[in-house]
Amino acid sequence: MSYKFQLDMFEGPLDLLLYLIKKDEINIYDIPVVEITEQYFQYIEMMKVLDLDGVGDFLVMAATLLQIKSRMLLPPDPNAPPEEADPRTDLVRRLEEYQRIKEAAEELRLRAEKRGDLFSRRIDEGVMNDLKEDSKEVYFEANLFDLITALSKALLNKPEKGEYEVVKEEYTVEKKVHMILHLLVERSHFRLDELFEHAHDKMEVIVTFMAILELCRLKELVVVQKRTFSDIEIVRNTENIIVQQV
Repeated sequence: MSYKFQLDMFEGPLDLLLYLIKKDEINIYDIPVVEITEQYFQYIEMMKVLDLDGVGDFLVMAATLLQIKSRMLLPPDPNAPPEEADPRTDLVRRLEEYQRIKEAAEELRLRAEKRGDLFSRRIDEGVMNDLKEDSKEVYFEANLFDLITALSKALLNKPEKGEYEVVKEEYTVEKKVHMILHLLVERSHFRLDELFEHAHDKMEVIVTFMAILELCRLKELVVVQKRTFSDIEIVRNTENIIVQQV
């Protein structure tokens, strides 16, 4: 038995590019294609290890990056129009347009919340007291790529145990789901790296990660950060818990 997760419930290829650009504080108009392509493939490899459904869309974008990389190694065509001189132009245009669409969608979501008399997407005061003494601090929702970044770091410090498989007899997603839910009954929140630290090997880290994704899909928990790219907190999801999106 294996688990497959639809990537469209998390993020897509353009989201990964925007994530890497923001993470490395890159100027979107001067993208270092060689560096971005290398990082992009690292994330794709992690998605393959996790057997995430929908990796094909990311491979299409990877092929686009490789094409741009190849074109940038060639001498510029003196006869090409100015807008075509830089092979990154079309990609930058797509990223800008996608970013505008995301911002517009978020603005519509916020307006819908106001019309519905809902609170803004931030953790309620009671949970904030548990997370931090200063309950006025805002926590932001982490995304799939934040989780994969944390997973990659955890795997570096764990020993190998056979080939990568999502499920082995001693570690199953179901058992890890029950373990995490039980932990959330005892504690309202905990750090993701705490879970990884207690794993014995890479396989247990991966199965634990898959359990986190499953619980996110079921909306049993939320994954949050105090700041973007900072440590990830696992928080029990309740009717009152809503987190602010970046």
